[in-house]
Amino acid sequence: MAPSAAASEDRKALVRRMLIEVLMGREDPEGFFAMCVSALGPQETRSQFLALIQPLSTANSSLHSGLTSIYEQYFSKTEDDELQLALALSLLEVKDDQLSTPSQDSQLQPPRDRPNQRSPAQKSTVSHPQGNSHTKPADGVGRREHTITTQTEARVKASPLQTFRETELQKNNVDKYKMGTPGTSLAGCVSSPSGLFLKQNTIEKDNQMMNEGDFNQPETPKRSKNRRQRGKGAGQKVVGLPCSPSAQPPVLLWFRRDLRLGDNPALIGSLEVGSPVIPVFIWSPEEEEGPGITVAMGGACKYWLHQALSCFSSSLERIGSHLVFLKANGSSLCTLKELVRETGARTVLANALYEPWLKERDDDVESALQKDGVECKMYHSYCLRDPYSVSTEGVGLRGIGSVSHFMNCCRQNPGSALGAPLDPPVSLPTPAYWPQGVSLDVLGLGRMPRRKDGTTIDWAANIRKSWDFSEDGACARLEAFLNDGVYRYEKESGRADAPNTSCLSPYLHFGQLSPRWLLWDAKGARCRPPKFQRKLAWRDLAYWQLTLFPDLPWESLRPPYKALRWSSDRDHLKAWQRGRTGYPLVDAAMRQLWLTGWMNNYMRHVVASFLIAYLYLPWQEGYRWFQDTLVDADVAIDAMMWQNGGMCGLDHWNFVMHPVDAAMTCDPYGSYVRKWCSELAELPDELVHKPWKCPAPMLRRAGLVFGQTYPERIVTDLEERRSRSLQDVALVRKEFGQYVDKRSGCDLVPLPQRLVSEALGLSHRDGGVVTEGQQFLLPVITRMEFKHQLEDPDADAASNPYNAVLKGYVSRKRDETIAFLNERDFTASVMYEGVQRKERLESDYRRIEGLPGLPAPRGRARRTPTAKDRFSVVPGGAVSSLR
Repeated sequence: MAPSAAASEDRKALVRRMLIEVLMGREDPEGFFAMCVSALGPQETRSQFLALIQPLSTANSSLHSGLTSIYEQYFSKTEDDELQLALALSLLEVKDDQLSTPSQDSQLQPPRDRPNQRSPAQKSTVSHPQGNSHTKPADGVGRREHTITTQTEARVKASPLQTFRETELQKNNVDKYKMGTPGTSLAGCVSSPSGLFLKQNTIEKDNQMMNEGDFNQPETPKRSKNRRQRGKGAGQKVVGLPCSPSAQPPVLLWFRRDLRLGDNPALIGSLEVGSPVIPVFIWSPEEEEGPGITVAMGGACKYWLHQALSCFSSSLERIGSHLVFLKANGSSLCTLKELVRETGARTVLANALYEPWLKERDDDVESALQKDGVECKMYHSYCLRDPYSVSTEGVGLRGIGSVSHFMNCCRQNPGSALGAPLDPPVSLPTPAYWPQGVSLDVLGLGRMPRRKDGTTIDWAANIRKSWDFSEDGACARLEAFLNDGVYRYEKESGRADAPNTSCLSPYLHFGQLSPRWLLWDAKGARCRPPKFQRKLAWRDLAYWQLTLFPDLPWESLRPPYKALRWSSDRDHLKAWQRGRTGYPLVDAAMRQLWLTGWMNNYMRHVVASFLIAYLYLPWQEGYRWFQDTLVDADVAIDAMMWQNGGMCGLDHWNFVMHPVDAAMTCDPYGSYVRKWCSELAELPDELVHKPWKCPAPMLRRAGLVFGQTYPERIVTDLEERRSRSLQDVALVRKEFGQYVDKRSGCDLVPLPQRLVSEALGLSHRDGGVVTEGQQFLLPVITRMEFKHQLEDPDADAASNPYNAVLKGYVSRKRDETIAFLNERDFTASVMYEGVQRKERLESDYRRIEGLPGLPAPRGRARRTPTAKDRFSVVPGGAVSSLR
């Protein structure tokens, strides 16, 4: 084709795309005609315009008539009217420039009703006259600035055709900004003939995040207030142009638990294809549950998912797209195949999930689609480290189950670098044809039960009041935590009466916040508590354990513990579930769980200890209740935590949370209990956690009647019950001695095939296979008292090296009291400061004279690890998760 003919075809294609804008209601007919005159020129417009709009005569006769009338009026005008037309064209070109980034004020308007405007604050661009889309990295370590190459000034002077040619040059440079390139991310937009708008964000190459295996790398970029404003980027309502009928086949973007625009590898991967994108969500409850009893998606989780999908669909609409909801027709694979046939898509992209049954489902989907000639790709983003890639090579198996062992495995066998989080796109290219979906309500995720009279039981009312279910809500929670709670997290994260935790776990579970972005921001904060960063390692550890032991949610990992004697008292279980045990701290936590779908990690330990150690109820009951009532119910994390709390996981809790003594740490003044157990509000601080010790007159003044306004305690002999619980474990260990290591006294656990292969030096890649049925036993972490009581199961609780009191926290309480007295008692403070000053002066004088230092004062108390001081040992190793 001759160059002139090719240019003519390009101009006609541009006019056809502009015509689609008129059909979508984004451009008025007069503006469309003026832009045609600018692109084609008066002569070609006169000869070609009527033929170009001819298809409208049947598809939209009224619009065809209007455009014909405008055409006739224009070409019947005299030359004196050309000045007005020139002015109109100039204004339309400025308007075309504003199309790519509307103002902040337009964010509240519906996508099709808002004007295509751009605020002055958003017009800070870097001009590249020849369409070069390269931008220089932002200055300052860790500072990421969005540089949009839109050539604003150039567009005012150039015609739409010139602007189109410049964007064609930009499209050719897209390949230089692939996701794998260090320090860059393709999350923005470059105009292409198919209507794709991408914004290219360049990042300082020195801002390399930690290696995937290193969860505690100290060097991190500084935080910037603009760093986490990705919500604003997502809110820029730039509407991508629809594809022409001759565009490439669309991409099916399969959303699951990745309901976000920011740092979404699959989303950015779909933009790199350069084709229209069809976002879909397929609901298949049978596939979610998998084998066994997982309760993977309980009532609270389903409600959160319903709300999150609604918010995410709105986010997609703000960037010119929308989410297609589908209910699986038999299976997700069948539904995807139907979509492929209906839309002609040749590519399916998604972010990977790591539950074994979902991983197996995704593998089958990938294999089946590829056999049909459809490319299917899964991106890693749900965890910091792909749990299927973690190896124990070079570390060994000793200590497996602990987060320290897991982190050593990641450091010893590092994967590819994490890289910087990806910015959200400002637009998605839309297809010419949308598949027919269903409404969100049809999925039944947020359905409420009904009474016999037809009224609805809105059990989620308090959950709605307690949470913002959107990606912006996740960003706001993170920002609030990093500005306040993070400074108290290291020492005060157990406090239930203060907002010292991040409350980000539900956003992480549903992918509204990526762990990479969370880690990036946590490392960029001025206060970088290692304890908070290690929570992400605990999360990855939980998924690694689930991939090794797929029956983790329902079967005890330590074989002898399957024979433990559990209680079958359903009344005790119901009292625990409803927060009516008679123990205020436990009841407050369980009521908070029911009303808001959440409680902090420390309180989860408290209620789990009570269920297992004091009520003798099986850990599976607690796991199932958590899975049904938590908005962040996560199979891997909850199963690992409840297994360890039930004394049958890879790790052991080496402490038990006493329902009264634990309050000294988490609720010392009773404000948490008073909030959720309002019937106890009038009790004093000293007795609010043990109301049964209140004198009768105090109970009468508080209006408290046990068994009526507040329940009686369902069990009273706590120490005896805990001692019996430990003895039960010792008995089953003695009965199943073949699962106890004679040398160390530790429990033995059968190794899964994957770990056996690694232990024997065999690689799956090399085809190494362990003989089926060959069993290998591994010593795992075991509590000291079980080792002691194995030989003497009838020993009393006094011989137990641990007790129910949280010793370390008692010590801290004592120190806080002393500090308070020193601060308030002026005389004591002055005397203390005087003594300290005198000691310093004497020490300095002796050092100047070359004399030895002063001997330690006689009689000074010394605390050593062997001293019988009930405050000298701080229990550690508790199972944690990001709560």
